[in-house]
Amino acid sequence: MYILAIESSCDETAAAVSKNGREILSNVIFSQAEMHSLYGGVVPEIASRNHTDAICPVVDRAIVESGIKKSELDAIAVTYAPGLIGALLVGVSFAKGLSAALGLPLIPVHHIRGHIAANLIAFPELKPPFICLVASGGHTLLAEVKDYTDMKIIGSTRDDAAGEAFDKAARVLSLPYPGGAMMDKLAKDGNDKAYRFPKAEVSGFPYDFSFSGLKTAVINTVHNCEQKGEILDREGLAASFCRAVADALVPRAIGAVNEFSPDNRVLAVAGGVAANSVLRRALAEECKKQNITLYLPPLSLCGDNAAMIACQGYYEYLAGNLASSDLNGYATMSIEFTL
Repeated sequence: MYILAIESSCDETAAAVSKNGREILSNVIFSQAEMHSLYGGVVPEIASRNHTDAICPVVDRAIVESGIKKSELDAIAVTYAPGLIGALLVGVSFAKGLSAALGLPLIPVHHIRGHIAANLIAFPELKPPFICLVASGGHTLLAEVKDYTDMKIIGSTRDDAAGEAFDKAARVLSLPYPGGAMMDKLAKDGNDKAYRFPKAEVSGFPYDFSFSGLKTAVINTVHNCEQKGEILDREGLAASFCRAVADALVPRAIGAVNEFSPDNRVLAVAGGVAANSVLRRALAEECKKQNITLYLPPLSLCGDNAAMIACQGYYEYLAGNLASSDLNGYATMSIEFTL
């Protein structure tokens, strides 16, 4: 089964073609990061306009690189939630038009379910059930993946996502957008004990996260140094920040495996923050100690891409989760919800 997938939830215009979900024939990504770096973050209106310009050539290139013809496609999959609503609507509208023109089924795919599915592409042996830690620019959560389309949230962030905290910390250090990769690079030469940052706990909810306090602590640390005329250890601050994020994510992920999947003991990780080297190393070390099988997607599949949407789209199709021509985009939606 050949599926063409479209992803436009934030600032990447992406299209991919998959065969039976896990075999990716093409994966094209047009990134707007350089445009938005001028503003220190994504500007929704600019993102939407650039998606409109890029989507036709990106989809055409994905089809050409796949080596198949449009007439051989069996379905169209598209990210419909969550994300920037204007950006989502560009992809949804294009997918609906293409679906109607080619007479193909339309598959709505949840963006976060797509991130989880990135692991299915990278690891053919992986199958549910397993626990997944999702950490990205807009979302941080722990999910119990009971089946390919049956997922339950164990815990989520109460305020900022981990990726958002990375971007804000990078901005106060005058690092270019996107900040996560720059913070990781700066941290490599730093002492992760140079600064002490707070660890937030949500009373009564051991698997929930909170990163607003950490973000504020970093901003205050930088401003205090500037006001006092002190020299800021930029590398040490970046390393300490990365360690603080890992210290928030890793114990909760391990705890979720121990409580909700004690027999299977499998942990997958997804989202842009999964590319952070400090987090990857901490997860690998702790999972080895706890005898947990860890799946970390390759860096190319951590960020937003359409291959993950194509993969998840295949399983949504098998489950009968199809959309009609009135499909809309949604800025927020739980991964537990199915249209």
